[in-house]
Amino acid sequence: MEQDIERILFSAEELAERIRAMAEEINRDYAGKEPLLVSVLRGSFIFMADLVRQIRLPCTVDFMAVSSYGKSTVSSGAVQITKDLSEDIFHKDLIIVEDILDSGNTLNYLMKTLLARNPASIRLCALLDKPERRKVPVHIDYRGFEIPDEFVVGYGLDYAERYRNLPYIGILKPSVYGK
Repeated sequence: MEQDIERILFSAEELAERIRAMAEEINRDYAGKEPLLVSVLRGSFIFMADLVRQIRLPCTVDFMAVSSYGKSTVSSGAVQITKDLSEDIFHKDLIIVEDILDSGNTLNYLMKTLLARNPASIRLCALLDKPERRKVPVHIDYRGFEIPDEFVVGYGLDYAERYRNLPYIGILKPSVYGK
């Protein structure tokens, strides 16, 4: 796997430091509340685990799976919920935890779907933001890093279900995905 990485964008140490800072923002903003963190599977599961361990508030977690990529490196634009939430979100303070905000199609769809279920509040926490690819405006409340328009893997992010277990985020060599 290592030979498929062009270069490391964020080391494990850089990720840990930024996630600690993001958790501090959440601790401050949700003082006195009990947020429900919703991990958008599969890419955000590692980020979510590390983030939750840094939150010093009572909180709960749930998971959704949403797909618009398949085995491609670009979104198809057709969003599909493949696993819905396990619990009711009515009047709860939600934090959507996402690995990467790219075109905005998936997160825009997801936010609208969840808002229709009448949570008390909803905020977005994204580890990576790729604004060059944005097609739909989406507001990020907690942003980890802004990244260039490169295909990244590692730390939960994948290409064709591979590379999720890398402890860092790296840029995948274009030769791996046929560019």
